[in-house]
Amino acid sequence: MRMVDYTPGFILDHWCGRGHVLLVLQGELVIELMDGRKFTLHSGSSFQVEDDETNPHCLRTEVGARVFIVD
Repeated sequence: MRMVDYTPGFILDHWCGRGHVLLVLQGELVIELMDGRKFTLHSGSSFQVEDDETNPHCLRTEVGARVFIVD
């Protein structure tokens, strides 16, 4: 478990194939899967992604976000 503060303009610099459960506590976050799907999460939204090396994910935020993550 970890709490992460993403600064405005943050873009993850790699594709991640690990599974996570996350809860956006503040701000807004965009999760993108390699297959092209995108999910915009706002405060109070959660997202779960399983281990999947064939369809990894990355994230970005324009406004910043505080996120609670369980790996």
